[in-house]
Amino acid sequence: MRDELDLTHYIQNRLEAVEIFSDMQSSRNVELDNALRTASKAHNGKRGYPDHIALVEDFVLVMEDKSDRLKLVLRDGGELSRTVDATQNYALNGALHYALKIIDGTRYKKVFAFGNAGDRKHHIIQPIFIDADKNITELPPVDTFKNFTAENIDAYYRRMVLKEIPPEELELKKILRRAELLHEHLRNYGQLGEDEKPLVVSAILLALAEGKNFSVDRLTGDTFDTDGAKLFDKVKVHLSRANVRPEVKKERVLSQFRLIKDRPILNAVNRTLGKTPLKFFTEFIADKIYDAVVNNSAEDYLGRFYGEFISYSGGDGQSLGVVLTPRHITELFCELVDLKPDDTVFDPCCGTGSFLIAAMSRMLADADELQRKLIKQRQIHGIEAREDMFSIATTNMILRGDGQSNLICGDFFAHEADTLQAELCATVGMMNPPYSQAKNAATAHLSELRFVNHLLNSVVKGGRVSVIVPVSAMIGKNRDDKRVKGDILRAHTLEGVISLNKNTFYRIGVVPCIAVFTAGEPHPDSKRVKFINFEDDGFEVKKHVGLVETERAKDKKSYLLDCWRGKITDAPSKFMVETTIEPADEWVHSFYYYNDELPAAEDFSDSVADYLTFEFNMIAHGREYLFGRKKKIPPLTEPPPLADKTWREFLFEDIFIIRRGEPLYKQYMQRGNIPYVSASSVNNGVSEQVFIKIE
Repeated sequence: MRDELDLTHYIQNRLEAVEIFSDMQSSRNVELDNALRTASKAHNGKRGYPDHIALVEDFVLVMEDKSDRLKLVLRDGGELSRTVDATQNYALNGALHYALKIIDGTRYKKVFAFGNAGDRKHHIIQPIFIDADKNITELPPVDTFKNFTAENIDAYYRRMVLKEIPPEELELKKILRRAELLHEHLRNYGQLGEDEKPLVVSAILLALAEGKNFSVDRLTGDTFDTDGAKLFDKVKVHLSRANVRPEVKKERVLSQFRLIKDRPILNAVNRTLGKTPLKFFTEFIADKIYDAVVNNSAEDYLGRFYGEFISYSGGDGQSLGVVLTPRHITELFCELVDLKPDDTVFDPCCGTGSFLIAAMSRMLADADELQRKLIKQRQIHGIEAREDMFSIATTNMILRGDGQSNLICGDFFAHEADTLQAELCATVGMMNPPYSQAKNAATAHLSELRFVNHLLNSVVKGGRVSVIVPVSAMIGKNRDDKRVKGDILRAHTLEGVISLNKNTFYRIGVVPCIAVFTAGEPHPDSKRVKFINFEDDGFEVKKHVGLVETERAKDKKSYLLDCWRGKITDAPSKFMVETTIEPADEWVHSFYYYNDELPAAEDFSDSVADYLTFEFNMIAHGREYLFGRKKKIPPLTEPPPLADKTWREFLFEDIFIIRRGEPLYKQYMQRGNIPYVSASSVNNGVSEQVFIKIE
């Protein structure tokens, strides 16, 4: 009973953590209270109350708790049983019982019922939904109650119960379809290469940003004052208007955009279109893309287009180490480093600017007017080596009004860490470095860990640094990686590593993880580092769309952040392990994971009995004698698979009574049916079947 009460308090705390305020074994709502006056789980018409009941908008949440996970649910022919035994002794069945009483006796016809079974560390929170007609929709287990808050519950209901496609997914499909169409237009009418397409899009976007100072109608196909020349002039004006300095930087960007005025096919009237391809592209972008790019400040649409253009062209960008970061990861970075409006953010491999866009959006949302101006002008910095991507990133930042666009085109390693630290005073580092560029000893300086170490040395002491790298980098696959890991720990602190969904970089084939550090503070030997398995993040691959967010993602992210911030300290080890580390360790969850779930006694005895019976043909006495069983179980003819359970390590002393005595020598053994456990270094287990002869 004490264990069950402990779980009840835990569930109540988790509800309050997301501001769901429930009643325990009572209800302050008169209508609900009246319906429960005859709701006893004994089915005797007496008063009965669930362990938790809450009203959220027009939904009712009812919950029953059991301390034994085997008491989660009882089924009868696949359906949830509604017998007295089921409602009294099984959590989900009891919650369903109360839900049906509420449906019958109140005006509330939308009820989420939860069966909660286990303890604080190892538990299952299993929801179902019951509608006005008492139809039951079974739902995936949840880790938190984030989806059931006033802010989220209707969207969760629509998506998970009504199976509606959420607006975000519809918008993504629309954008991807437009990207596909745009790719086809750029290819068919402009004959542009995969790296040229996003540059043309960027140039047109900058020209359109001139607003009233630019009109698509001015693109007339004139053979002297060409459409490309007109667009290019507006791009040049807008770069000046954005105060891009120094002049050499502006010229570097403009040099990437010169193809719009220098490429004849773009400026000649196309017979099929009846206009120049550039005018056609500009009309398409103005009508279908511009608003999405400018107004959705947290989404790097230019980066998404870049990735889509590459995929349509049959490439994946890996040959150049290009791995573009999806929005849900860039936003997670902001949460992991607890980004504030007074931070200065630095991304030394900024690509198209995804991290900088997410960081600026987050900082602006929490800033006052003065802070907003400073953020745009001084607090966002990046370096990008590739000139085309540098131009796209510059476009991205200018379109979001970041002032001078504090980006540098160059090699990160060409900049001394001390100089960067002094000049930028960055308090936060974010990075997705080029992948798989360290092929041998000659290129070892391009390894992901070398990028990480240089970034850590480039931010101020106490700065927070988050990076996304292949799991192999954190494992430390070679001698140089292990040495760099040692260098990192001598100067910086590893806070944690989060293993991610294998499809995070869909179509790329990289298994990634996030590592978070505190810069400039040597790693204490006693520091307990968080290693988290976040492979199940609520994102799924959908045909023709790619990786999309399901409604489970909010719940999964909320649980992750609660563990990361220390609000949950007793997460099961299959999700999080906190441990001290060594440089030679593999800095990933799977290396430190230990199974802390005890198997049920029956599962343990069944599996051991099955294997001993098969291996040693213990037919004479049968398995009923093992573990003091009385029930006759027939011998097996082949070994069954182990039960689908997770197991933990144990000491023999924890399970068996062991007494020292005289050794049993072979000459005193006779063949029989008693298993003999050997101390042999070869077998270290049951090695014989004997009778014991005592002289």
